[in-house]
Amino acid sequence: MNKLYYILFIVSALQSCSSLKVKKDINKALNKSFYDNQFVGVLILNPEKNDTIINYNSTKYFTPASTTKIATLYTALQTLPEKIPALKYTVLNDTLFIKGTGDPTLLNPYFKDSTVIGFLKNYKNIAINLTNFYDEKYGPGWAWEDYGYYYQPERNSLPIFGNVATIYKTDKIYSVPEIFENDIYELNYGKPREEYKNTFYYNSIKKDTIETPFIINDTLVKNLLGKATNSKITITDKFPDIKTKTFYSVVSDSVYKRMMHKSDNFLAEQLLIVSSSILSDTLSIAKAQKNILSNQLSDLKQMPRWVDGSGLSRYNLFTPTNFVQILTKLYYEQPKERLFNIFPAGGVSGTLQNWYKGPNEPYIYAKSGSLGNNYSLCGYLITKSGKTLIFSFMNNHFKKPTDEVKNQMQVIFENLRDNY
Repeated sequence: MNKLYYILFIVSALQSCSSLKVKKDINKALNKSFYDNQFVGVLILNPEKNDTIINYNSTKYFTPASTTKIATLYTALQTLPEKIPALKYTVLNDTLFIKGTGDPTLLNPYFKDSTVIGFLKNYKNIAINLTNFYDEKYGPGWAWEDYGYYYQPERNSLPIFGNVATIYKTDKIYSVPEIFENDIYELNYGKPREEYKNTFYYNSIKKDTIETPFIINDTLVKNLLGKATNSKITITDKFPDIKTKTFYSVVSDSVYKRMMHKSDNFLAEQLLIVSSSILSDTLSIAKAQKNILSNQLSDLKQMPRWVDGSGLSRYNLFTPTNFVQILTKLYYEQPKERLFNIFPAGGVSGTLQNWYKGPNEPYIYAKSGSLGNNYSLCGYLITKSGKTLIFSFMNNHFKKPTDEVKNQMQVIFENLRDNY
């Protein structure tokens, strides 16, 4: 017994020395001149031992960019059922009355789901109420000049085709949805679309498939849905005062995974809108955020400034501690296999496909966030000794190339992987 105790003591001592060396190495790296002209915050935690490995500016606020989607993911996982609520509906006489929930998958080219359309085709008369959306089409602080780019579609209660026109050329110029084909000009105009109308420009020299957000209005929704269902569509400001039912579309995890792997801003915004539809008939991103911050995330050590679902806005402010707290909740509340399937894997998938590759298998599962002069990564790191670490590494206001920042981070991550 004494011999076994002695061996365990030696092993524990060696592990402790190794851990101390890793902490010392990382603190030294974070104090290099490389970081002199930028703001950096890091928190790395071993949740099993409640061991804080690194705590560097972890309570200070940073612009999170797309790492904001971690808070959105947590909200959706806490709020939404196994399938996405697609419509609230009721039937009166021979008319189906519907309200949107914000479901982003209706005729979305990626999801290719016909469930909702199949349901709607059962009714010859459909009345749509679009008055339940109380937010602006763009989030606070979004860049107005980005209106024509794929990453900033409008938000609304009843998205259709992802609120984006997909334009390409073979024998002629095509559009999905087809309704815009007469509104596309083959011209290198410098903009993909006019600011205030659905007039599009396509540079055929590049031969690219381009995705351009379109302007949402009641007439467009009516026409697109009418064409898809062959039903008579009307827009109504009234809704029958009788009990509604909910119709569901795709498996929720398929939307979460797409949002996290592709950093899809549209899905992130709409998921918060769908989350608010569970709380009331009023669709509001702020309502979903307030609910989660007042309940499941009421114990955050610093209250974030959280203004959108995607992280497009520079008004968002989160601390590294915020993200480690949320990631820790996810780690203990969700099966690891499900969680790691939703997050991008280093060197394998999504926005991390070309970074943080493991020697044999992924060792990082995390969400990145990028805006001009900002790059952050928050998630989970698997060490060679089998430990799962939770980390948030946030960089703001640097002028160096982002790849240089990533390289510095990768050295730190590999040290943790190999030696902790």
